[in-house]
Amino acid sequence: MNPIEKADASPAVRAVYDDICTTRGVTDVNNFWKYMANEPRMLAHVWNSLKDLMGPGALDPLTKELIYTAISMSNNCDYCMASHGASARAKGADDAMMNELIAIVGLANMTNRLATAYKVPVDEAFKT
Repeated sequence: MNPIEKADASPAVRAVYDDICTTRGVTDVNNFWKYMANEPRMLAHVWNSLKDLMGPGALDPLTKELIYTAISMSNNCDYCMASHGASARAKGADDAMMNELIAIVGLANMTNRLATAYKVPVDEAFKT
């Protein structure tokens, strides 16, 4: 796969790029979008979903970025860890928060695997 630069983009891809730039207040899209543009339908789908879910909602923007970073760590996605980690920092996360996030992700992965390995049944109190 090769990145699709704006100058080489189809009108449909260019429209998504323009929306990303306008929404984020940037002059160019990052590499993720340039690679997603190899499949314009997926580019539009992912951008619209991300814009919708990461926009205003019940969770504050920093919490959303920390959750995204945590899932990216669990999925071992270097790109997403870097991108959303940087976004979390831009929204106020400091070193202490990022270190605690890493510790919680590691702990959750360990206890999840232990519960799965032991086939621990869910307590009735947790089922509501």
